[in-house]
Amino acid sequence: MSTTGKIYAVSLGPGDPELITVKGLKVLKACDVIFYPASFQEEGVRSYARSILDYYDLGDKRMVPVILDMKTDRAYNLEVYTKCFFEMKALVETGAQVCFVSEGDVSFYSTFVYILQQIHVHQLPLEIIAGVPSFLLATAAHQAPLALLREKIAIIPLLKSEADLQQYLQQFETVVLIKVRAAMQYIQPFVAIGKVTMLYSEKLGTPDQQLFTDISALEGHVLPYFSLIILKSNICA
Repeated sequence: MSTTGKIYAVSLGPGDPELITVKGLKVLKACDVIFYPASFQEEGVRSYARSILDYYDLGDKRMVPVILDMKTDRAYNLEVYTKCFFEMKALVETGAQVCFVSEGDVSFYSTFVYILQQIHVHQLPLEIIAGVPSFLLATAAHQAPLALLREKIAIIPLLKSEADLQQYLQQFETVVLIKVRAAMQYIQPFVAIGKVTMLYSEKLGTPDQQLFTDISALEGHVLPYFSLIILKSNICA
């Protein structure tokens, strides 16, 4: 660890606390303050990241929640990110070692990217520690390869239409869909006629993990936020 103030962005992995890298865990144990994302839910403030951190008993006094509201205008959250950054900046200027953590990988659809912009503008010392993204744990859990030889992969958030999926499946051997709550209606026709095989995963690395390859098992199933679908194309050109 640096003897002067510094920010560390630490990836926590997709859910299993033991999938934090050795380097990431060393930094977490040595840091003075750990900022972690949380959100307003119907049952109160919840944090997937905090549930991973708690596995290591890092101490409540060092923990600072960054509470986001996922149901409101994004302007509110941008204010929260800005406030968080200036709190981190003030700590770094006193010589503190400061962590910001994110589940999965900190550079992959992470809340940290908004703070990263400010860090670059103010030229603060920074180290980013990579982690295991959820789609790699998904293929491991399903005991299936993500890609072979020259196969191409697309990662698609918030699939918009059946036509879009048709296009992706023609161009890529593997299509990873994230933020998939509305995607099932577009996937089902392709599964029904054998154009794709499906690997479905949710809450990976947690006691509530579920894996399905039969789309009929998902009928009536409410897909949680932490779910993803990997499609293997049978029509890629």
